[in-house]
Amino acid sequence: MGFTMADPRIIDIQLDQRTILWRNADVEQERRIAIFDLLEDNHFAPQRVHADGYAGPYKVVLRVEDGRLVIEINREDDAPLEAIILGLGRFRRPIREYFAICDSYYQAISNASPQQIETVDMARRGIHNDAAEVLKERLEGKIDVDFDTARRLFTLICVLHIKG
Repeated sequence: MGFTMADPRIIDIQLDQRTILWRNADVEQERRIAIFDLLEDNHFAPQRVHADGYAGPYKVVLRVEDGRLVIEINREDDAPLEAIILGLGRFRRPIREYFAICDSYYQAISNASPQQIETVDMARRGIHNDAAEVLKERLEGKIDVDFDTARRLFTLICVLHIKG
């Protein structure tokens, strides 16, 4: 058995297209940026030890099924490793608040003063940061992620919740 170096990061992430019902150009841009930033720099280390010592890199698929978030984790060669399932109850409110503040932000961009835009953007970042902390907590013992990875994953979880 050869020694393998750990590479605890996501190299590919997909959102289950059946879960996403509708999205506008702003949301599509947020999704693209979140995925780009996530793939550029992330820390993602599932805590289950695999018999062959595999420790990354990972391909991930996110989907919502029966009101739960499913995080499918696959090897670099697409072979499945495991699926982490999280109840979404703790995320309902942050997701709702995040959508509301994003709507305010997009409206502010078109007709508010720079100070008003900055105020709304600070509130948006605050909600996003709090939700990232909740996600980190919920993943504890299952997947070790850094704050920026949790933040980008929360953005993608929000995209999965758009109903149009």
